[in-house]
Amino acid sequence: MVRLPLTPAEVERGQRLGALLRQARGRRSMLDVALAAGISPETLRKIESGRVATPAFPTIAAIADILGLSLDTVWAEINQPERAGEDRSVRPVARAALFAS
Repeated sequence: MVRLPLTPAEVERGQRLGALLRQARGRRSMLDVALAAGISPETLRKIESGRVATPAFPTIAAIADILGLSLDTVWAEINQPERAGEDRSVRPVARAALFAS
């Protein structure tokens, strides 16, 4: 099967996903999070760096579960277009959702 090239929007969404996961991981090691999620550390590294812009749903669901993120939060964050002048890190609303217990 031939895979179609990613659109710029898909690449950007993958970068937002990576930033969100990096932010949520905080000081936890990549190795610990990856193993707890049942994926390789290399896979997590590629997702966090944006090199895998469209990871499989079960992969994201497993990582989100380990990081305490709801899939609704992940979906809302990665599908928000960047606002002019905003940095590319996770916006304050998502940060509040990340750390709410």
